[in-house]
Amino acid sequence: MDKKEIEVDDRKVVYRVSGNGETVILIHGFGELADVWDTQVAFLEDKFRIIVPDLPGSGDSEPAADMSMEGLAEPIKVILDEEKITKCIMIGHSMGGYITLAFAEKYPHYLKAFGLFHSTAFADSEEKKNIRRKGIEFINQHGASEFLKSTTPNLFSPLTHNENPALIDEQIKTLDNFSASALVSYYEAMIQRPDRTAILRNSTIPILFIAGKWDNAVPLPDILKQCHLPSLSYIHILENSGHMGMLEEPQKANLFLGGFFNESGIT
Repeated sequence: MDKKEIEVDDRKVVYRVSGNGETVILIHGFGELADVWDTQVAFLEDKFRIIVPDLPGSGDSEPAADMSMEGLAEPIKVILDEEKITKCIMIGHSMGGYITLAFAEKYPHYLKAFGLFHSTAFADSEEKKNIRRKGIEFINQHGASEFLKSTTPNLFSPLTHNENPALIDEQIKTLDNFSASALVSYYEAMIQRPDRTAILRNSTIPILFIAGKWDNAVPLPDILKQCHLPSLSYIHILENSGHMGMLEEPQKANLFLGGFFNESGIT
């Protein structure tokens, strides 16, 4: 992939581009790096132009002046303008899905379709907000690295823990460079984000939902409660995955993405 760099409000934003064809932009989640999508990029780049940004505060991108979901959506728009892209398909994982929804609210004319990969349009419940607040306390006391080491294993399914624990260890090893302030900003933004089910309800473009049967972060029942809202939606369940299906069941995840692009008539 070609690594590129732009400035958004005098802050560096890094992204990678590969392939040719319809543009697919993959948005990573909280406590992740762009390489979480590597298997999907390898699968898709023969037929699509793939863009994978480092979100502000992650990887090689500097924190944004505005770290809200809306603020984090803004560099995505700048990247698309820089690449002279007027229409794309956007897939967001977890927090990346929240950013995708914020983007869809503000810039719907850029989207041919979008997908929520282990993500939700619902706002945080009070219980979820309290969990995030406790996470913020832990981060402030013990730092970003210790927090990610303690929470990342919970994102994987029991099957992954039993049959492929090395995958979990490999993911944890990639997470040493996050700052505490960036993680706290992400959590605060997630707490504050609004319900965006109206985006699903009012959308006229195809929307993809990919859920993990063992997902504790965005439980399957929550996704099933909203997948009927769009006029045209596609739902796929990864039976052996928790919250990290692109790593836990990469081949199935790839087939679900490729099938969505083909069956929905957007390519």
